[in-house]
Amino acid sequence: MFRISHYLHALRTPGAATGPVRRPPGPVVIWNLVRRCNLACRHCYSISADIDFPGELTTAEVLATLDDLQRFRVPALILSGGEPLLRPDIHEISAYAKALGLYLGLSTNGTLIDADNIGRIAATGFDYVGISLDGLRATHDRFRRLDGAFDRSLAGIRLCRTHGIKVGLRCTLTQDNHAQLPALLELMRTEQVDKFYLSHLNYAGRGARNRRDDAVHAMTRAAMDLLFETAWDDLDSGREYVSGNNDADGPYLLQWAQARGFDTTQLERRLVQWGGNRSGIDIANIDNTGEVHPDTFWWNHPLGNVREQPFSTIWSTTRDPLMLGLRSEPRPLKGRCAACRHLPICGGNTRVRAFQTSGDPWAEDPGCYLDDDEIGLPGGYAGEAAQPGPRAAPIRFDRRHQSAPATGPGAR
Repeated sequence: MFRISHYLHALRTPGAATGPVRRPPGPVVIWNLVRRCNLACRHCYSISADIDFPGELTTAEVLATLDDLQRFRVPALILSGGEPLLRPDIHEISAYAKALGLYLGLSTNGTLIDADNIGRIAATGFDYVGISLDGLRATHDRFRRLDGAFDRSLAGIRLCRTHGIKVGLRCTLTQDNHAQLPALLELMRTEQVDKFYLSHLNYAGRGARNRRDDAVHAMTRAAMDLLFETAWDDLDSGREYVSGNNDADGPYLLQWAQARGFDTTQLERRLVQWGGNRSGIDIANIDNTGEVHPDTFWWNHPLGNVREQPFSTIWSTTRDPLMLGLRSEPRPLKGRCAACRHLPICGGNTRVRAFQTSGDPWAEDPGCYLDDDEIGLPGGYAGEAAQPGPRAAPIRFDRRHQSAPATGPGAR
């Protein structure tokens, strides 16, 4: 996750000292507790469905693993699915995780949050609840393949807010919904949502099948420009903006700030400290059957099962070749990624996209939206994959939906 607001705050106070690099003792764990889901979203990485899947962990197995995660000092646990609220013991699991002192997030489509369960959700004390909206009503319902999904998810957001739960709005960017990004940002403001998370499409599950719908690079750049500008305007509002699944966002923020005349010395140092992609290092995944993976998009690559070994043992002793490569400094990258001058910032970006498109996890990431000259490659460079033609004309969103005036050097 790329914390846009965090880095913009640092940009506004360029003289602030850059502290030492802090690495958590254990990884953030995203746990797909259940694969069942009441929706069939087009970009689902777990290919969930509204059926019971065999072999899922029992309550006792989940609680024992939570004990291990607490001892391993994981900094955060995100409960996901499928739809985690469909798991009958979700409240027991969540309460136990909070009793252990874990930072706890819930990743849900929001359609099942209602007046009957919001009290229990609030009483659990989730540190954060993330709810997905992939556009306005018609677009979202089409993505989620359920009429009324938008209204039910929005109702879930409102219930969380009125019960004092920190809630975030999540959106996966594609060609089909990018034009609605300004409206979603306005919705965030009018609904007083705490956080906005823009996810780039990752090529896994149904997302792999739909990768032709991935936003073209010009659209991605326009979306990030809008997100940076909105986050800058909102720095004093308490709202938070983040992005995920494309670590080129770090170098692009650096370029964005430089183009607007900021002193970016401290920003660049902080971005290098961040280091970009941390799959297999500071990010881990456990699926519904207990298999451990380098992150949520590597479900085709199991490392071991918590039924057979504790998660802490699997994670700390693995000699898996992919994991050894992910943990190498630098990673054994190829093509544009290997030659990129921003490698210390992005860490080679998302390896699963490279694997899904080339069969090689170390090939260049096709999701990188920076041009050769922007990443410091010489003219005429030809990587292993065919390079795109000249970049399309820049796209600009209409920012009239935004009420706060821009401030800072070069603001427009």
